[in-house]
Amino acid sequence: MSGHDRTPRPALGPFRADGLEPGGYYEISHGHPVQLAPAGTRHGNANVTGALPLATDPMVVESGVDVGHKLAEHTVRAPDVSVGGVPADTRGWAKGAPPLAVEYADEGTDEADLQTKIEEYFGAGSKYVWVVRLVGLRRVEVYTAPDAMKTYTGDDEIEATGVLQEKMPAAALWDRRVALDVSMRNLLLRAGYKDIADVREEGREEGREEGREEGREEGRLALTLSALEAGLSRRLTEQERAFASAEVRAGRALQLVRLSSREPAVIEAKLRGA
Repeated sequence: MSGHDRTPRPALGPFRADGLEPGGYYEISHGHPVQLAPAGTRHGNANVTGALPLATDPMVVESGVDVGHKLAEHTVRAPDVSVGGVPADTRGWAKGAPPLAVEYADEGTDEADLQTKIEEYFGAGSKYVWVVRLVGLRRVEVYTAPDAMKTYTGDDEIEATGVLQEKMPAAALWDRRVALDVSMRNLLLRAGYKDIADVREEGREEGREEGREEGREEGRLALTLSALEAGLSRRLTEQERAFASAEVRAGRALQLVRLSSREPAVIEAKLRGA
């Protein structure tokens, strides 16, 4: 359970979502303006840190920071991070609540308004609301309903089934090092790799295959040069060997060998013109 007290819902106010212009420093809750103060350094840093591993999750197509969501005709809220529900090619407010809304709570957070905001997100369709607590023991309060909450700390892994493919370590929402590690994992998964070891193994295999191919080409060249010298009954000059090497690389080794055994005069003419 959340353990937070709720305040009675006020009467509907006069403010409407359509009258709020992007860029304003307030949200609208049930027709009433809610002033927004600029984020402090700790809040702002953690906000950007947590947005990165969320945005790179292989299942995530849309995400945003401080995006205004029109939750109702008289309600516009802007989560610190929205996962889903923020199409990049549209203007104005996002319609409806994001499947996952993330809020950072630092010193000065209005707890009553935060609880109201959580209720509004779920009322408009959010599946999860994560509240990242930056004061005291850093932790994440994971809501699956306004009155259903579980707390995660440090290395605890958070799931958001249907929104995120991978589990998220709680610390990735405030610790830059952990966030970058998780983001790297996500980007590798997006590219079809399990982890960085997979990438290295693929590189080693490609190197081995290139080595094998180089060995095969050297073998073809050695056989071709031997066949030419046998057919012409003489040693090739360095210039002639270079010409033969280019022919082998071009895939004409078999043709040279056949000519050297059947028509050595034709080969002599080719080599003189090399």
